[in-house]
Amino acid sequence: MQSIEAHASPLSFSCDALGDTQQIQLLPRHLILAGWTGRNQETLQAHIEELAALGVARPKSTPVFYRVSASLITPVAAIQVIGYGSTGEAEFVLFNASGRHWITLGSDHTDREAETVGVTLSKQLCAKPVATQAWLLDEIEPHWDSLRLRSFVEIDGIRQPYQDGSVASMTSPAQLLSLYQQRNPGLWAEGSVMFCGTLPVHGGIRWGDCFTVELEDPVLDRALSFTYRIEPLTIAD
Repeated sequence: MQSIEAHASPLSFSCDALGDTQQIQLLPRHLILAGWTGRNQETLQAHIEELAALGVARPKSTPVFYRVSASLITPVAAIQVIGYGSTGEAEFVLFNASGRHWITLGSDHTDREAETVGVTLSKQLCAKPVATQAWLLDEIEPHWDSLRLRSFVEIDGIRQPYQDGSVASMTSPAQLLSLYQQRNPGLWAEGSVMFCGTLPVHGGIRWGDCFTVELEDPVLDRALSFTYRIEPLTIAD
């Protein structure tokens, strides 16, 4: 089957690389959402169980790579969703641009009600907000496991911790990329983007009016972060 170029808007990232800041342009062509990426089996099982409690089928094997439309990637500060059945997920994001690999931050916002019908369907239904900053992967790989991923949800004006943990509990970007290329030869190229999985939540999966994501690098004393609001659209009878 002939590949069709996705209609995605170009993105611009302010990128830190070897002490220099540069603007990198990304034209998203392929969007991959890696799921069930826990390196620690106990943490992975906790995430599987919290989704199973919502009626989401357990995966037959892990990790799983879902392909969705590249046009879902967006740097906007607000998204619209159907009703109140969706939630954000903090994820580090790998992308291929200007001949190099970069790490940014994203939220795999997912319709949880549709997820009980089909995971790929649920992921296709929501925009995928991303930060506008990125780091060179080569620069952070030597101390990758020291990075920390967090998210916060705002409910009725009150900000609550939602996710918090070391990326050491998840499969690294390099390992995920190797697995993906083994299963999908030739499908990783300039413009490819991979959301690399998430952490279990604190207090249960729940709706929020606002979602904040953070990735901290304590070794180089820096952080990526962004916040977006969620507008629920009325479901017509």
